[in-house]
Amino acid sequence: MPHLGLVCITASKEVRYRTVTRTRLHAQSPEAQSKILDDIYRDNIQTFDAAMRYCGQNGISLYRLPSSIFPFADTTEGLAILQTLAPSLARSGKRALDAGIRLVMHPDQFVVLSSDSPEVVANSIRILQMHGDIMDLLGQPRSPWALLEIHGGKANRADALVKCIATLPDAIRCRLGLENDEYSYSAAAIHAICMRSGVPMVFDAHHHIVHEDLSSYEHPSVEEMLLKARETWAEPLHQLVHISNGRSGFNDRQHADLIDTMPACYAGAPWIEIEAKSKEVAIDGLRPWLESVTNSMVSDAKL
Repeated sequence: MPHLGLVCITASKEVRYRTVTRTRLHAQSPEAQSKILDDIYRDNIQTFDAAMRYCGQNGISLYRLPSSIFPFADTTEGLAILQTLAPSLARSGKRALDAGIRLVMHPDQFVVLSSDSPEVVANSIRILQMHGDIMDLLGQPRSPWALLEIHGGKANRADALVKCIATLPDAIRCRLGLENDEYSYSAAAIHAICMRSGVPMVFDAHHHIVHEDLSSYEHPSVEEMLLKARETWAEPLHQLVHISNGRSGFNDRQHADLIDTMPACYAGAPWIEIEAKSKEVAIDGLRPWLESVTNSMVSDAKL
């Protein structure tokens, strides 16, 4: 049965994280900066715990942590503060594992491992290392179970991307997954890179139909790429995919509030991140679909 995943926050105010801008933070003294970050980190750990309770109470077994859950944790000062909270993070991560809630992260668009700029690549690795550190502090396995999902980045740089991935520290490389996008890397291109680099592919059906200008999720290439992506997962039952619908039309790259159309083949996808603006409302709207999938699987098992 597919597991549906919540992305970062709820549409309601039940799960909301604090943050701080660089301008506001740097306007303070070093001591005040440390106090601000310490307060935010502690509050956000509590919010994360609330998110785990929410997921547990609502039958949600996949949760994407915000990439900015601990702002400025990619700095020496931020990481030092985060490490002082290691016992709390370990307890929070254990509660998620004990509850069977899978944790993943999706670092932001500034992560471009295929960039022509050595500085951009170095900054990208630093950001990824922060995400790996967070997963380590949460006690999550160094495997694609605790996935760090990124896009391919700069187009036509497959060789550079494969080469860079091979040099990544274990905390990153063992968790890394690559996702197809609308412009630079098609599903087929990302699949080829994943096969070469030994990392799993996160198939996004909406990105695929936008890139290929398709008129339906039932185009044969959607199921074909779903199955090809599964080949890249060492544990096929851990395969993760994304779904969203276009806001103003089927091929609109902007995400709609809800999910009105699901690819039929996604009934066989083990883990699905729901990338819809209305978050848990969209997940609730998919309960009938999930029930029909479950009933179909039960009927097939009886035959």
